[in-house]
Amino acid sequence: METTQKKSIQELLAESDKLIEEGKRFLVSEGKVLDLTEWITLQEYTKRHNLKSTMVVSNWIARGIVPPENVFAVDELNGIKLILDKKYKE
Repeated sequence: METTQKKSIQELLAESDKLIEEGKRFLVSEGKVLDLTEWITLQEYTKRHNLKSTMVVSNWIARGIVPPENVFAVDELNGIKLILDKKYKE
C-alpha cells in the first residue's frame, strides 16, 4: 500500500510541476510577469501550513480573510487559484 501511495504522490507532484510550467508559459505569452516563487496552489498552501483541507483556504478567500490581491485565478488553466504564500490566520 505504501508503494502505491508514494506513486500517487509522485504522480501528483509531476502533474503539479506540469501545471506550473503551463502557467508560466501562458503568463509570459500574455505579457504578464508574476514571481511564482511567492505564489502557490491552495493544495500546496494547505500542506505547508498544516490545514485540514483546501476548503479552509477557500472559505478564508470567500470571507475576505485572504485579501483579493493575494489570490490569482488562472482561467486558462481551468480557473486554478494561486495564493500568496504567507500566514493569514493563526
